[in-house]
Amino acid sequence: MKKILLVVLAGVLVLYSCNTSNVQEQETERAHKVKVATIERDLVDQIIEVTANVQPMYRNTISSASSQRIEKIFVNVGDAVRKGDVLVEMESINYLQAKIQLENLMVDKDRLEALYKAGGVSAQQYDQIVTQVKVAKENIDNLKRNTKLLSPIDGVITKRNFDSGDVASGQPILEVMQIQPVKLMINISEEFYPRVKRGTKVQISLDVYPNEIFEGSVFLVHPTIDIATRNFIAEVRIANPGLKIRPGMFARARVDFGKKESVIIPDMAVVKQSGTNDKFVYVLNGDRVSYRQVVLGKRVGSIYEVIDGLEKGDVVVIAGQTPLKDGSLVEISESQLNIIL
Repeated sequence: MKKILLVVLAGVLVLYSCNTSNVQEQETERAHKVKVATIERDLVDQIIEVTANVQPMYRNTISSASSQRIEKIFVNVGDAVRKGDVLVEMESINYLQAKIQLENLMVDKDRLEALYKAGGVSAQQYDQIVTQVKVAKENIDNLKRNTKLLSPIDGVITKRNFDSGDVASGQPILEVMQIQPVKLMINISEEFYPRVKRGTKVQISLDVYPNEIFEGSVFLVHPTIDIATRNFIAEVRIANPGLKIRPGMFARARVDFGKKESVIIPDMAVVKQSGTNDKFVYVLNGDRVSYRQVVLGKRVGSIYEVIDGLEKGDVVVIAGQTPLKDGSLVEISESQLNIIL
C-alpha cells in the first residue's frame, strides 16, 4: 500500500513540475505591451552652449632680475597704466658702479687705441679692451632695464606684493592685466572643428548682467583635439569698451552654426546602460525588439539628434521598456507615426 502511494505521489509531482515548466515558458513568451514611434529626419539647430571664466587678454608679471631693494613703487592695485610707464624703481647702486667701470674702461680704450695706432701695443691687446667695453655697455643696458621697471602693456595693476623699501625676492613685485579687450577659452566638440574660423561670432552672457548679451568673435583656434574629451579650444575676444567685464567672471558662450538635417528620436526612447555613458534603444523587428546602441548629438526640448545607430523609418519603443531585453516579444499598444521638434 505504501509503495502504491509513493508511486502516485511521484506521478503527481512530475505532472506539477511539467505544468509549472509550461506556465513559465508561456510567461516568458508573453508579449509585452509597448508604445512605439517611427524615426524621422528633420532640421536640427546646431547651437552649442558652453561655460567659461573670463580671462585677461594678456597678463604680465613685473619682477627684478636679481634680489634688489625697491626704491619706489609708483602704482597701486586698480591703477590704469600705459605701455612704457615706469612702475617700479629699484636701487641703482649696481648701475652706478657699472657706469664708473665703463668710464674707466673707456679711458683705457682711448689710451690703448693711441698706442695701437703708434705701434706700441698688439692688435690682440687692443681687441681685448674693445671687447671689455662692449660687454660693459651690455651690462649697463641690462642693469638699466632692471633699475626702472616698465609696463609692457596697456592695462590695470591687479597685484602688488611689496612696498617701497622691501627687498624683492621670491615673487613678482606687480601683476598687470590687459582687460580691454578680455577673452574666453571655450571647449567645442570636434565635429565643429571645420566650421570654427577666425571671426566666428559668439554671443556671451554673464550671470552678473542677466539681461545683457555681449558680442565676441573667435581670434584663435587651437590646432589639436583633446583625445580624452574629443574637444578643441577656441579663444574668443570680447571688446569690453565700458570695462564692465572683469577677469574671473562666470560666462556662458553661445555659437550658432545654423541647421542640419538629422535623424531624431524622442528622449523617452533612450535607455542609459547602468555604470556607463552608453545609450541604447529598442528597435522593433516584426513582433520582437533588438537592443541597439546609438550615438546622440544635440538635444532640443524632448528630442535627441542621432549621430549614429538609427536610420529614417526605424521603429523604436518609446514606452514599456522596463521588462524588455534583447529579443523580447512585444505587442504594440500605440504607434506614433512621426516625431515633431
